Amino acid sequence: MPASGELFTFEEVSYRLLRSPRRKRLGLVVTERGAEVRIPQRCAERHGHQFLRDNIQWVREQLSRAAQRESQVPDHHFSFGAHFPWLGDSLELDRAACAADAGIRDGYIQLYSRSRAPDEVQIQAALQKLYQREALALLSGKSRYFAGLLGLEFASVKVRRTRSKWGHCTIRGELQYNWLVCLAPEPVVDYLVIHEVCHLRHHNHGREFWALVASLCPDYKRLRRWLKENGHRLRL
Repeated sequence: MPASGELFTFEEVSYRLLRSPRRKRLGLVVTERGAEVRIPQRCAERHGHQFLRDNIQWVREQLSRAAQRESQVPDHHFSFGAHFPWLGDSLELDRAACAADAGIRDGYIQLYSRSRAPDEVQIQAALQKLYQREALALLSGKSRYFAGLLGLEFASVKVRRTRSKWGHCTIRGELQYNWLVCLAPEPVVDYLVIHEVCHLRHHNHGREFWALVASLCPDYKRLRRWLKENGHRLRL
């Protein structure tokens, strides 16, 4: 869905037009990056501009909410001695003596760096790589555990950083997670894993699916709400 190269402005609101061959109706998407008017492939641009004008008040409200959410994102300083979240706890970043010692354990994040004086960019990159490795191990173990409770099997577990989804279960039984969820409290992580594992049996969000989720996670509504309201804070 390529965006128009031109940035338009209406009443101090900046937006772009995006075309999609699959889209049948006009739509609006607003994030901290700005507003997007999504239009069908053969729709005249003037209809997209008018759609934005007709909904300008709603767009303003959404931009204000997006800006407020962005202001709540933690501003991490990537240096040894700083603290970073893991399963809801704040752990100190320590320097590992060797690559084999790198990991998250005993209340510390042990990070190995070949550079004697790594800068913030290097530390951030290495820390994200470490988190992905630790998250894959954690989420794989939790997936095996909860799938075993239900007598289910999955094909694989993968972690990646996604914009819109915290987890996904494919029709082939592949479980995918956004590794940033491991910054959240562990009950939230468990809920997400249970949610995706239950999709191995029910590939929908029907009544039977939620009943299965509740059988393993009775408090799922509160945890689901926590992730929806606080997920934007989970950044590294």
